[in-house]
Amino acid sequence: MGSYWNPGSHLYQRSLRSQIYVDKSSLIAKINAAIGTEQNCICVSRPRRFGKSMAANMLAAYYGYSEDTDVLFQELKISQDPSYREHLNRYDVVKLNMQGFLSKSNTVEEMLVIMQERVIREMKMAYPEININSVYLDWAMEDIYAHTNRSFIILIDEWDCLFREFKDDTEAQEKYLDFLRVWLKDQPYVGLAYMTGILPIKKYGTHSALNMFWEYSMSDPGDLAPFFGFMESEVKELCEQYDMSFEETRAWYDGYVFAQHHEGKDAILSMYNPKSVVEAMLRRKFGTYWNQTETYEALKIYIQMNFDGLKDAVVTMLAGGQVRINTGTFSNDMTTFGRKDDVLTLLVHLGYLTYDIDTATVTIPNNEVSQEYINAIQVLDWKEVIPIFKKSARTYPPYMTIQPCTHPSSSLYNQIPADISP
Repeated sequence: MGSYWNPGSHLYQRSLRSQIYVDKSSLIAKINAAIGTEQNCICVSRPRRFGKSMAANMLAAYYGYSEDTDVLFQELKISQDPSYREHLNRYDVVKLNMQGFLSKSNTVEEMLVIMQERVIREMKMAYPEININSVYLDWAMEDIYAHTNRSFIILIDEWDCLFREFKDDTEAQEKYLDFLRVWLKDQPYVGLAYMTGILPIKKYGTHSALNMFWEYSMSDPGDLAPFFGFMESEVKELCEQYDMSFEETRAWYDGYVFAQHHEGKDAILSMYNPKSVVEAMLRRKFGTYWNQTETYEALKIYIQMNFDGLKDAVVTMLAGGQVRINTGTFSNDMTTFGRKDDVLTLLVHLGYLTYDIDTATVTIPNNEVSQEYINAIQVLDWKEVIPIFKKSARTYPPYMTIQPCTHPSSSLYNQIPADISP
């Protein structure tokens, strides 16, 4: 086993040993169905701490050829699926966290050289009998595939970090996308390419360089919605186990709502922030836990942008209202904004808003995120907003309507700045 080539199951075992583990292994069945098909390139974008890395670690543990991991999955949901044995430990896995390579690099070229050198070195150690003399990862993988006739599972976490670190460097972004396209598109050695990040795949003009990917984002999660974040039934079980109020948990951490079509029926799924639910259960106290991973500074930057109607939209949503947006103009980056809808769409992908695909509207999802907006508005000193807010209809924001709290100190109402309380 290596760090990148067949990395094994040790990271996934950490999750299994954790005090709270919610079984999301049914995701594997969905991914199994895509292997070796025209749909074998998958990109999942979610906000930070919504279970993306845990899922990637799980897939690495399940597919990896170098380790028998049956014992890890025997008691999980996936073990009951017909595809379980067919794909268990049958592939060479390449698992990369692009943030780690970027942090060691000054340019995208340097990042790609370092990444390929590290992976190829481990490939040579795993297959000393194969003459691998290329510095290009795609050629090296072609050589191994020709020798083993075993396709690869390629897992890329934080795939979009370059677009967040090199926000304004279009040339670097294009080079990175071109590398991924050459490496992954229409290659016979790719059994599956699975990427995760915060942003959907970047678009240039009218097309994407990675148009072979099937995307599952916060604005359109498709049938992968149940596997990232906690579902309502899972949260109810945790609340019972830890003797915590489900109603208050819902008020604090629910609000990400998705429509799903399954077996001929339409259903509305409610997704909870997993990081925050786990923290609340273990600490036995409701609070703003996910926000600590991204300070209000990030939100403040975007809501103060000078687009007509943006401030009014924020006020409307703080008062419990919905705002209609067009997500189609968003360029899937953090710098190209032409209208307020682009800013609001970015906030959907960052987790600061939730998007209803049926009504094409956005809202603030829950108490925890509402507090983030309150913090930002207080720092921005939006004095002209206060009268508008006070004159709004008597539909108070969600954080003013929650049930009495078992722990009074956790009530968000007590944290509202006095100058914007109704």
